[in-house]
Amino acid sequence: MTSSVLDSRPTGGLSRLTPLAVFGLLIAGVIYAGWSLVNDLGDVHSPSLLPFLLLGIALLIALGFEFVNGFHDTANAVATVIYTNSLPPTLAVVWSGAWNFLGVLTSTGIVAFGIISLLPVELILQVGSQAGFAMVFALLIAAIIWNVGTWYFGLPSSSSHTLIGSIIGVGLMNQLMAIPGTGTSGVDWSQALGIGKSLLLSPLVGFVAAALLLLAAKLLIKRPELYKAPEGAKPPPLWIRGLLILTCTGVSFAHGSNDGQKGMGLIMLILIGTVPTAYALNRAMPETQIAAFEQSSQQAAGVLDRYTNGVAAPADARAAATAYVRDRTIAPETIPALAALTREIDRSVAGRSSLATVPLEQTGNIRNDMYLASEALKLMAKSETPAFTADDGKVLTAYRGYLDQATKFIPTWVKVAVAIALGLGTMVGWKRIVVTVGEKIGKEHLTYAQGASAELVAMATIGAADVYGLPVSTTHVLSSGVAGTMAANRSGLQWSTIRNLIMAWVLTLPVSIVLAGGLYWLLRHLF
Repeated sequence: MTSSVLDSRPTGGLSRLTPLAVFGLLIAGVIYAGWSLVNDLGDVHSPSLLPFLLLGIALLIALGFEFVNGFHDTANAVATVIYTNSLPPTLAVVWSGAWNFLGVLTSTGIVAFGIISLLPVELILQVGSQAGFAMVFALLIAAIIWNVGTWYFGLPSSSSHTLIGSIIGVGLMNQLMAIPGTGTSGVDWSQALGIGKSLLLSPLVGFVAAALLLLAAKLLIKRPELYKAPEGAKPPPLWIRGLLILTCTGVSFAHGSNDGQKGMGLIMLILIGTVPTAYALNRAMPETQIAAFEQSSQQAAGVLDRYTNGVAAPADARAAATAYVRDRTIAPETIPALAALTREIDRSVAGRSSLATVPLEQTGNIRNDMYLASEALKLMAKSETPAFTADDGKVLTAYRGYLDQATKFIPTWVKVAVAIALGLGTMVGWKRIVVTVGEKIGKEHLTYAQGASAELVAMATIGAADVYGLPVSTTHVLSSGVAGTMAANRSGLQWSTIRNLIMAWVLTLPVSIVLAGGLYWLLRHLF
């Protein structure tokens, strides 16, 4: 590290007022998040301080994961602007942190709940139980351990990859620890396969697309200065500098909108588990939508009645729906059970001006009913069983939208807290990963065109994944993109680094599975 050219780079670029402004914004964000949390908990009454203690510990661990994610993953976004002298290191890091912050605040939440759906269904429904707390603590601690370890050795491994491995580890151990015959679920392998494909293909897309983009640029853009390495600490021409800053901004924003959601989803599980009366249902859902929700519930129940084949609803509709979501096998009583569950949900919300008026003791059960109905409808649409008509499918899709709006929401203060953790992480521990990306992948110095090509591809890939609700790795896409430009430019690759990157990629999944599974087993025996 002492021989890195980064050490000789000027670290200026910030006025004395800028750090104070950044610090002031962070303090304002912390105050806002804290005030919002306290305000939300105002109606929560508990005879014990234990739920609040567990909430505090779990939130610290979850935000710790996002902090580590910041200096581990986001550092990739600033490597190209630093090594092409487009921005001084300090300014680049602050700039990237700010756009990560904005990316988190504007994220949709689709990725967050896609990650959560990997978890065993009974742990999601009973997240406030001892097993639920063991699950959250195990997967977060395992992900932090592996992320910090790979960061220490300067290896750009994926926080997404690590978290998904941790979830798989918890799911497998949950199934291994179950009493035979109880039907306890493990990993949702169909969902895991889809996410695994996105994680597997994204680095290949990064490598090939960045290489092709660089070759296309050489063919179409006849500006020799674009394909040169920086001369000492001299910044590039203004138009190139603007392009590289733009791509850094895009990658930072896309990283925040995608990676930040993983921590949000876990924080929502923590909030639902510890203080369900405040966070099980979306209390901000307006009255106009409550009325539409009620109407949609009645329409959905009518649609489902047409597909029951005369089978009566079972006595325990929730258990039948849970069995379907867990086993992915439709039984004769599945549709009648779902119709009955839909009517129960309708009765729960009928005539209310807001979900905030739902009796506190009922919020957890209503939330679980809504979650089960939504997941069941999603599985039926995916498997096309039963074969709903086009009009019936539209009714059920609209109903599922209302269910998700009521249960799969992220308060603004959660986004602010995650954004602060991610942004701070970017500003604190960026250097190790930046040196690897900037100096140790190729044998020659990164050119302006190479940096722009790698970041344009990363920005587009992560942005597309965010739209489709797929978690991808900023680390893998960008580092493989840099490698692709080096190969296309015939600059040569440092195979020792490439070997270490591949090794980290290969080991991340099994190590995080073992770590999380072992921690889950330990915590289940401690709680």
